[in-house]
Amino acid sequence: MLVLLKGGRIVDPVHQRDEVGDIWIEESRIVAAPQGRQPDVTYDVSGKIVMAGAIDIHSHIAGGNVNTARLLLPELHRGHSPRSPALPLATGRWSTFETGCTYATMGFTTVVEPAVAPHQALQGHLELADVPILDKGALTILGNDDFLLGLLRDNENQAAITDYVASTLAATNGLGLKVINPGGATAFKYNARSFGLDDVVPFYGVTSRRIIEALQQAIMDLHVPHPLHLHCNNLGLPGNVETALATIEAARGKPLHFAHIQFYAYGSEGDLGFSSGAAELAAAINAHPNVTVDVGQAMFGQTVTISSDVLRQFNGVSTAKPRKSVIFDGDANGGGIVPYLYRETDVVNAIQWACGLELFLLVDDPWRVFFTTDHPNGAPFTTYPNLFALIMSRQARAEAVARQPQDAVALTTLSSIDREYTLNEIAIMTRASPAKLLGLTDRGHLAPGGLADIAVYTPDADIAKMFRAAHLVFKDGEVVVRDGRVTHYRWGKTLKVKPGYDPAIDRRLTGYYEQHYGLSHNMFAVPDHVLPHAEPFQEVACSR
Repeated sequence: MLVLLKGGRIVDPVHQRDEVGDIWIEESRIVAAPQGRQPDVTYDVSGKIVMAGAIDIHSHIAGGNVNTARLLLPELHRGHSPRSPALPLATGRWSTFETGCTYATMGFTTVVEPAVAPHQALQGHLELADVPILDKGALTILGNDDFLLGLLRDNENQAAITDYVASTLAATNGLGLKVINPGGATAFKYNARSFGLDDVVPFYGVTSRRIIEALQQAIMDLHVPHPLHLHCNNLGLPGNVETALATIEAARGKPLHFAHIQFYAYGSEGDLGFSSGAAELAAAINAHPNVTVDVGQAMFGQTVTISSDVLRQFNGVSTAKPRKSVIFDGDANGGGIVPYLYRETDVVNAIQWACGLELFLLVDDPWRVFFTTDHPNGAPFTTYPNLFALIMSRQARAEAVARQPQDAVALTTLSSIDREYTLNEIAIMTRASPAKLLGLTDRGHLAPGGLADIAVYTPDADIAKMFRAAHLVFKDGEVVVRDGRVTHYRWGKTLKVKPGYDPAIDRRLTGYYEQHYGLSHNMFAVPDHVLPHAEPFQEVACSR
């Protein structure tokens, strides 16, 4: 079927387009204007804004931590009538199914779950398969596991580490690699309650810095498109901007992606010993073009923090609201679930909120800063429309700042920043640059040959309203949303990489699992046939 989107304002920064024009779709792809053919269906989008479907590179939507949060907070669920769920919680609020629908209504068509432990990969992929409409991906966690730390302790060569990373990515069908407080979760098992970049992991004798270097090099050697995705040491601590700055330098000019960087933007000034270090951190990011960051913006309201940084989550239990939490110190990373209420009247929370906005506005290059709230840690992804308004409107920020404690405002630079994001910059940050970072050449743009993932918005002075409910959303050329309501359900693909490696590492892993677990390491792999949809995966090339 030939479809015409006629007369919309096309915003496609990849091809330097910001103009009124037409978009043609045939089957699942955008095509050039055909000669001598009439469209089967025409959508008049005159006066509308046409962008590629949005891509979220960091949102916790599946896996063991997410399910534990659902179990911990049943009062935040909303019951639905059963629909033959593949998983026990598939019909609760913030379920996999509702997650896909809500993202789609805002114009998102691809979302990446950034933290799946290898031994929980099957569970994670079963959940991702239950997310409708969207394409998905998952980042596999390494960095606190015994096998890797043993390789480093024994001074194995880089080739062995690289093969281990490749084998793990292949078995778990990961899109990339995540490392969380490298070495810190293992040090927690030895009663450590803080862990820095150059602290040494007990028993293994390696530093966080060494773990990062080895995994960073492995990803580069394998030509995985997405750089190593790093959750730094010392998350959330006053003065931790120094950790972030040191880690940027430790990257040695090699590609490195920093997750939820807002949580590392804290100075130690003021009466509470807590202030914004965002301006200094943004300057360092601007000076290091090898570095990309996602923000992890904090927004006011109730949320729940979920993380495999078990050390940090253990330290945060006293701040839980409501006063309940789950900490599990299991194999490798473990994890923690701690509910949290960000309050507009709280000085620390107000500084956190300002830090994220400062980073958005002070990092010069929108191709290197990514739009996230670290859902749900900084805020649920449903707050995205309000966040768009804050970074696109000085007035919206000024009104919000006026409600903050002024002693908190004085410890930030937010009031002095006049920058407003343009629609073109929004399209870069939420479409073009995520596609580039993840190696997804088939999306993030509106040129012929691209995937027909398209979002159409109705312009509105109320920016949040505009982005909360897309006028039309196309996924693979099919209309799935009309005026903010899902009208058609379909199943997307899960994106993965499949790097090559020496299979000798698998023989070593077989022996390791038989010795330590009495199990075959293959039982943790995720074969296609166990998932509910045909051809569930789409491979993303590892470029050579």
